[in-house]
Amino acid sequence: MNIDDLPTPLYIAHRGLSARFPENTLTAFNAAMDAGAQMIELDVCLSSDRQLIVIHDDTVDRTTDGSGAVKALTLKQLCRLDAGGWFDPRFEGERLPTLEQALDAAKGRVSVNIEIKPEAVDPRDAGHAVERQVLTLVHDKGMTDDVLVSSFDWRVLANLRRLDPTIAIGLLSEVPADDRLLAWHRGLNAYSWHPDYRVLTRSQVDTLHDAGARVFPYAVGGRIDTRGMLAMGVDGMIVDGPQQMKTVGH
Repeated sequence: MNIDDLPTPLYIAHRGLSARFPENTLTAFNAAMDAGAQMIELDVCLSSDRQLIVIHDDTVDRTTDGSGAVKALTLKQLCRLDAGGWFDPRFEGERLPTLEQALDAAKGRVSVNIEIKPEAVDPRDAGHAVERQVLTLVHDKGMTDDVLVSSFDWRVLANLRRLDPTIAIGLLSEVPADDRLLAWHRGLNAYSWHPDYRVLTRSQVDTLHDAGARVFPYAVGGRIDTRGMLAMGVDGMIVDGPQQMKTVGH
């Protein structure tokens, strides 16, 4: 599952198969793999006791039956929450997975894009820093070649690069590529750029390709211009469902 050998265009399942299953759950990840995803994308935050938990928001309110900030709850408290019933009663009792559980589910089946949420970054606790914990877990699982780590907080990616010169890194952004992005890409020896699909142009794709980067635009609110993205020559898309990869033949 080495990410350097993955096909193009790459189907990256956004929070698992989130169009049909509760996002960022083992059920959604397994469904994405069954549907043909070559990579799953997931989000990592830290609990109050500095443990890695898979959830997108900085609070649990939207995707569980609980309330409050993720960082205010212990891992034990987070893992007791119902993370499926909000989506559909059929999934009641689905739990928030730890990053370790998600990696175990994916190992040997697909690659994994781990997005480190900015809310998880705490420069005051370098010993338990989220990027250090993610890297240690990935190494312990023997999945270094199967994992791509991305973030909107490029400083945490710089910390990650200092810890490991070879781990694949992806720069997330909501704005078009510019000289600053290219400088960060070069400085981090990054693997990829993950832009909001709405800001992407063909010239940006060409520029990033010339710089040696792969381009993986992400869907917003479940929507993405599949035809437009493929016409621009993107290397893959971070989408909510496999039908978005099958809009046109390739």
